[in-house]
Amino acid sequence: MNLDLNETDVKILKNLLEDARLSSRQIAKNVGISVGTVLSRIKKMEDEGLIKGYSVTLDHEKLGYQLTVVTEITVSKGRLLEMELEIAKIPSVCGVYDVTGSTDAVIIAKFKNRADLGVFTKRLLALPYIERTNTHVVLTTIKETFRLL
Repeated sequence: MNLDLNETDVKILKNLLEDARLSSRQIAKNVGISVGTVLSRIKKMEDEGLIKGYSVTLDHEKLGYQLTVVTEITVSKGRLLEMELEIAKIPSVCGVYDVTGSTDAVIIAKFKNRADLGVFTKRLLALPYIERTNTHVVLTTIKETFRLL
């Protein structure tokens, strides 16, 4: 379901994406509308599920996560969703995607070192119905964000 956002909604969202700690008063000032309008628009976007929560953006490398990998998996016997749900439970996994092409799914994950990556890869290969994996180690991250506004 696509939501119809007007220019005011987009401005509010851009403010929240820039700093989710901004007060309603500061957002109102930045956007040029009343605090009540900010509060009602944000509430509506939360109720409609557009705003799912508020969080911080971490520098993963400063936390010691030196490796980012993109792993393709091929799954047998129609068990793709079952395997994806299991893989999604692994703490180092950042994203799990069904994809088109020669593989069934793509996983994005982060690791502190090669040993952790090795454990992860062996864990994947030990899962039932995982036929094969193809892991790409990211050499340089040019952009990493899901902020589309």
